[in-house]
Amino acid sequence: MRTNRGFTLMETVIAIGVLAVLLTAFLAVFAPAAQGIRKAISVQEADRLAYTLERELVTLRSGDSDDYKTGFEKAYEWIIDSNDSSKALLIYQYRGDPNSLRSDGTMEPYTGNGVAGQDFIVQPVVRPKDSTELEDDLKAIEGRVYTVQMTQLVFNGGQLAKGTAGEIVDPTPGDGDSGGGSGVDGYPEAVIAFAAEFYAVPNSSYSYITTKINAATFANAKPIFTRNLAVRR
Repeated sequence: MRTNRGFTLMETVIAIGVLAVLLTAFLAVFAPAAQGIRKAISVQEADRLAYTLERELVTLRSGDSDDYKTGFEKAYEWIIDSNDSSKALLIYQYRGDPNSLRSDGTMEPYTGNGVAGQDFIVQPVVRPKDSTELEDDLKAIEGRVYTVQMTQLVFNGGQLAKGTAGEIVDPTPGDGDSGGGSGVDGYPEAVIAFAAEFYAVPNSSYSYITTKINAATFANAKPIFTRNLAVRR
């Protein structure tokens, strides 16, 4: 008669020890690769946000022409206003209906069940907090909502440094040129360099964005990333 027996306690302990060594070696090899993948994804997201902002700053849409003469003027005002909590700039993606366009060229939000690329297109957009389209867009939101604060870069000691938030001045006051008026007409340079600080909004609901985003919301928060950008006349 043969008696079937299981593993002894010592054999079980040895097997667990071998497994632990193998798992440690596996993590040592593949953990850096996983971190690199996560970093690459975040860089792609940062590039998308920065590109969306740059493009929108100089794009005159229907209705913008009532407030701005040129894309440069729009960028000038938005850089200043981005530090005003009542006019905070929001960047997000939403499902847009390609068969239904608004007067400003953006798509109406698509809230039904459909196929991406066929029934709807995920559209990135930048809108001020007081935009009339914001509430409808958020009903078809894709991903997170971000806000951005922009500060002009000026020369200080031969290097570019952040100026005063909510203000645009001559970045090189000692070069002898001067503007011919106030505001954008008085700005003497052809380029505005600025630092754009991007923050993730904790909640994408319309009520939260319109009531909770204020001057103190990100006062002590660190931006998820910062990009130095520029707009040209």
